[in-house]
Amino acid sequence: MSTPYFALLQTYLLELGFDINHQDEASGLLVVSRPELGIHQLVLGCGEPLLIMEQYLLELPAPNCDIYQRLLQKNRDIIHGAFVLDESGRKVIYRDTLQLDFLDRAALEAVLNSLALVLSEFGDELIEFSKSGT
Repeated sequence: MSTPYFALLQTYLLELGFDINHQDEASGLLVVSRPELGIHQLVLGCGEPLLIMEQYLLELPAPNCDIYQRLLQKNRDIIHGAFVLDESGRKVIYRDTLQLDFLDRAALEAVLNSLALVLSEFGDELIEFSKSGT
C-alpha cells in the first residue's frame, strides 16, 4: 500500500465529514463513521489497484430465498455498490470498489452518498429482514 493513496483517502474522508474510528496504514485499512448518514464502521481497504469499501448491514436469522431475491432486485436501483452476502449467506454487506489510480473526491463521495441513500430508502425493510427473516 503506497502512502500517497492512504493519505489522500484520509484527506478526502475528513473533508467529507467522516470520523476516522481506526486506521492502519501498514495494512491499508481505515474504519470510518458518519452517523447522520447512517454510516457506521465502514471499512475501507486500500490494496492496489483497488479501494474496497464494505459496510456490514445485518445478519439474517436464517437463509431466505425471498430476502435474497429482494436484495438482488434492490441492487438494480443502487447507483454505486451492491448488496452482497458473506460466505455463510446470512450476513448482508454493502460493497463497492474504486480504482486507486483514478481515486478522486467526487468518486469517493458518490459511493458514500449511494450508501447513505440506500440506507435511508431501504433501511426499514433491512431492519425487518433482520428481525423476522421474512
